[in-house]
Amino acid sequence: HILDAPGQPLPAGEVGEIAIRAPNVMKGYWHKPDATKSAIVDGWLRTGDAGYFDRDGYLYIHDRVKDMIVSGGENVYPAEVENAIFGHPAVADVAVIGVPDDKWGEAVKAIVVRKPGASVTPEEIVAYARDRIAGYKLPKSVDFADALPRNPSGKVLRRELREPYWEGRERRVN
Repeated sequence: HILDAPGQPLPAGEVGEIAIRAPNVMKGYWHKPDATKSAIVDGWLRTGDAGYFDRDGYLYIHDRVKDMIVSGGENVYPAEVENAIFGHPAVADVAVIGVPDDKWGEAVKAIVVRKPGASVTPEEIVAYARDRIAGYKLPKSVDFADALPRNPSGKVLRRELREPYWEGRERRVN
């Protein structure tokens, strides 16, 4: 199943949380009943992965649910925005995060690593993405970095990227 936040099944083509159920799926977390209760709902393991089924029934994994940005009530998955930016000829690497925004709750921010010798402005990055994704998914701001923090397996450490923007706030969501 693909589920929305309250746990209702979504139709083909809509992105939601992937939930699985089978005899060989885990029974629960060892000595962690609260974690088990939030992960297994009505016999379905909520994986934390966002994805969708196409019309032919093929499953596509889209992103991680915890990385989703909620901006003005709309769900924005960083991977989609990153893919829209990554094709720019001046972009060597990119990560997209949600940062606090008083009006929208969270705003989409892109952190871009330029290719050596390349020059590009934030406005050019947004204009490039505008041709590829919906307007509400566009970065509201673009920062540049020399490199993105990654773990040993190469995964971007989004928590480290978000930290300076959320510093001093009680909650990490708005």
